[in-house]
Amino acid sequence: MNRKLIFLLLPIVTVFISGCAQKVGMKALEPAEVDRASQTKKIAVTEFAYDDIGLANKIEANLARHKINNQNYFTIVSRGDFNKILREQKLQNSGLVDTSTAVEVGNLIGAQAIISGSVGRLSSSDTRYYEERTKCADKKCKELYRYNVGCTKRVVGLSAEIKMVDIAAGDIIYADTMSKNSSYYHCSDDSRTIPSVESAGQSLASSIANDFTYKLTPHYRYFEVELLEDPDLDYTDEQEKLLEISLEYIKQNRYDKAEKYLFELIDSTNAQSYVAFYNLGVVKEAEGKYIEAKEYYEKSDSLMVEPVEQISLAYVRIQSLIAKRDMTQAQIQR
Repeated sequence: MNRKLIFLLLPIVTVFISGCAQKVGMKALEPAEVDRASQTKKIAVTEFAYDDIGLANKIEANLARHKINNQNYFTIVSRGDFNKILREQKLQNSGLVDTSTAVEVGNLIGAQAIISGSVGRLSSSDTRYYEERTKCADKKCKELYRYNVGCTKRVVGLSAEIKMVDIAAGDIIYADTMSKNSSYYHCSDDSRTIPSVESAGQSLASSIANDFTYKLTPHYRYFEVELLEDPDLDYTDEQEKLLEISLEYIKQNRYDKAEKYLFELIDSTNAQSYVAFYNLGVVKEAEGKYIEAKEYYEKSDSLMVEPVEQISLAYVRIQSLIAKRDMTQAQIQR
């Protein structure tokens, strides 16, 4: 397996202290939601119909700069080439390009997929209302005086139809109507400002472009894994110290040292402590060694007398991570 790919798939980890429970924050690469998009890495983004907001440009820019291991995930075909072919073939670009036209033009420009769309009218509505305030009626503030201030709530909405066509298969890979809304508030006595409808629309278009890109590309998921800090057996003072030291090294992201002390704890308890095996599983998961992590989680599960929530969650989670990692590798290598 490509070493760079292995390095890429390792989760990036940070340790958090939250209340009494020590947690390890992890970042793991997961597959694109639209798996078929990984089979069409050379794409063209057409001009969208009624696109005064520049949504097509934002989608094209997102896809063009999306990198994995410093390599572009997609290759973008010049929109100029696409438009040139339309003119030469006397084909009309209505924005939401029909499948037959997409296939014809895609074959001519060497694209594997074409993304087209149509942008809806930017909507906006303002609502006026009042909020109550209080202030001192005198210098000593013995009495309060209530009054109302005028406020405005602005809701801005944007929607777009977006379609991705597979040139070789001649069918639709993905199609959806994506919508976003944002609300803004301002009262006469505060420093908040309400953005213009155009400015809010730009933000909504960026959000739609981000959501669309997210569906087509492998992406990161962030989560936390809780460590077990209390002995499950009648630990000796020395064994308690081994557990304490291993947790401290995990806190410092020193997984090599934490692993050393956890192995010592396992040996000293005759491999009967599910706490030691579970925490070792967390270390391996943090290092991206999912198969080893699965083995340690399974061992800790076998040693439980009564259910332990953290172990049950880990048992299910690690199997899901392995399956998703395999799918992500397949998408990247296509």
